[in-house]
Amino acid sequence: MTDIRLKRVYDDPARSDGLRVLVDRVWPRGLSKEKAGLDHWFKDLAPSTELRKWYGHDPDRWPEFRDRYRQELKDEDPEDLARLKECLEARDRVTLLFSAKETDRNNAVALAEFLNNNEV
Repeated sequence: MTDIRLKRVYDDPARSDGLRVLVDRVWPRGLSKEKAGLDHWFKDLAPSTELRKWYGHDPDRWPEFRDRYRQELKDEDPEDLARLKECLEARDRVTLLFSAKETDRNNAVALAEFLNNNEV
């Protein structure tokens, strides 16, 4: 099983990150592609713009956000999800990168839970 880690994209890349995958729909503000050190950017794995705006990182909305995001991942079956699954099968470690300041309640956390629960 692949070790899935989470990290803010603004934190310096590390050798221990393994494959670095940005999972935000919008490019992180003020960050160059060189500084980000990405291997992939799967923006279609991010929550829909409507869901992201509705959530607004409101802690009270976190449980419903996770449920609605999981449903989006299941319903939309994006090409990026298949590509991420290929990455997970090919690598021992994948780090999902996100730009949110909130490190415990964001789309990367929900996506990692989705992947770890074998919902794909």
